[in-house]
Amino acid sequence: MPEQLVPEQLVPLLAPAVALLVVGHGGLWRIARTVVTIAHEGGHAMIAVLTGRRLAGIRLHSDTSGVTVSVGRTTGPGMVLTALAGYLAPSLLGLGAAGLVTVGWTRPLLWLGVALLLATLIYVRNWFGGVAVLVTGGLVGVVAWYGSPVVQLAFCAVLAWFLLFGGLRADRELGQGRRRQVRRRDYPLDSDADQLARLTGLPPWLWVGLFTVVGLGAVALGGWWLLGDVLLQLARRAGIPT
Repeated sequence: MPEQLVPEQLVPLLAPAVALLVVGHGGLWRIARTVVTIAHEGGHAMIAVLTGRRLAGIRLHSDTSGVTVSVGRTTGPGMVLTALAGYLAPSLLGLGAAGLVTVGWTRPLLWLGVALLLATLIYVRNWFGGVAVLVTGGLVGVVAWYGSPVVQLAFCAVLAWFLLFGGLRADRELGQGRRRQVRRRDYPLDSDADQLARLTGLPPWLWVGLFTVVGLGAVALGGWWLLGDVLLQLARRAGIPT
């Protein structure tokens, strides 16, 4: 009789399916996308501070859009990096989460998430954004405080996959949204890609492509980290040379 998989081995196999369901289902995505927006605006905010800009505030809206306002030079490397960080942040946070899950640091990952969300909350300037960050942080905190090791592993694995898949879907939506605006001649275009185009002189499609390439690379690398060991174990059990 073949050896049964234990929960710790099942989690890596089920987590991507759960995350993909959330990201791929229209209704679930409309709710969960706010988490990607928090990561997006948090990326803008973090890089703004690190590059010496003064962070004025973050606003998150019920339509899952958001805006981060920082004060400083309107051109230059700091502004470019701040504009660049938004669409990269969910994918890179997902990759970082995948790395911590792989080495078994699920509890530190959860408390790190709580800390980042509390830091974000300080700068939120509207009620919906405040509620969204509080609810997200509260959920992560409950899992960190009360969750069993298996529950924490499952939550962190699903979160990592969700950020990886969600970041990639947000990149796709950016490209689709820009194309619709161009066809309708709905000007001015004011996406992050268009802001980067004005700051650097490079075309918006190049920035959309960069976001997408980074998102795909994060999914590939993070997926290997999260699934590699389990897939190798399953291959050995099946007698497949590895």
